[in-house]
Amino acid sequence: MVQWRGRRQSRNVEDVRSQAGSGRGLRLPGRISGIGIVIVIGIVLLGGDPSAFLGLLVDTQSTSSLPQTPAARLPEDDEAGQFVSVILADTEDTWEALFAAKGSTYQQPRLVLFSDSVQSACGLSSAATGPFYCPADQKVYLDLGFFSELAALGAPGDFAQAYVIGHEVAHHVQNLNGRFDALRNAQARASAVEANALQVLVELQADCYAGVWAHHAEHQRDLLESGDVEEGLQAAASIGDDRLQRRAGRQVQPESFTHGSSAQRVDWFRKGLQTGSVDACDTFAADLLL
Repeated sequence: MVQWRGRRQSRNVEDVRSQAGSGRGLRLPGRISGIGIVIVIGIVLLGGDPSAFLGLLVDTQSTSSLPQTPAARLPEDDEAGQFVSVILADTEDTWEALFAAKGSTYQQPRLVLFSDSVQSACGLSSAATGPFYCPADQKVYLDLGFFSELAALGAPGDFAQAYVIGHEVAHHVQNLNGRFDALRNAQARASAVEANALQVLVELQADCYAGVWAHHAEHQRDLLESGDVEEGLQAAASIGDDRLQRRAGRQVQPESFTHGSSAQRVDWFRKGLQTGSVDACDTFAADLLL
């Protein structure tokens, strides 16, 4: 079990769960990053083809701006919210140190807790999209109900949940490093299959970065206990494109992958976890069979 109680909470959590009517309906075009679980409610449970939908989720930049919501003070009895806040704070500690080691300053993202639906700078999103990162406003969006769906996919446990947060924050790191701009430019010149393959590289790198965070959380701050790493590996395995396609009753189609196979996701998360090095996460230089 993650040793999170009594630790620092982030000041970058926005709690808009009580704001009813923040938006209804499906996600509009825009950036959905995340760990490939957009199909959890909308497609898997309905028996549809996840690959057809996932292929539409190519990064686009939104220039819209939204008012900044003050960070909320989470109630003391809101353990789920406090857990998220502590994990976010721990990612801040890791990435601030890693950026500083390279002479840079880490710009902390904000994390928005919402219920049912939310309006971001990337458009209107329902809870069915799963957690996502919007580069246009540099925020991670999370409906806590998603963690129940994650458990149903075979990835229960608090570190599996922490892995989700670590992965979305990793997309913020990629955004700060210019990876998203490079991806959009490359995808604009690529075929649909090539664009999917490029998206896979971005997602696998985010898995590796999540492992880098977990490495430092374990070795520097004793955040993890025995069994937590296994939960993270199980989470990575549970949300590979191949496993999700099989779960939806479809034939596995590697050319449609946008997040990577279960084996790839586990391998790259493990690489970051074992090395703790950002330099080990260059999926674009690796010889991957996509």
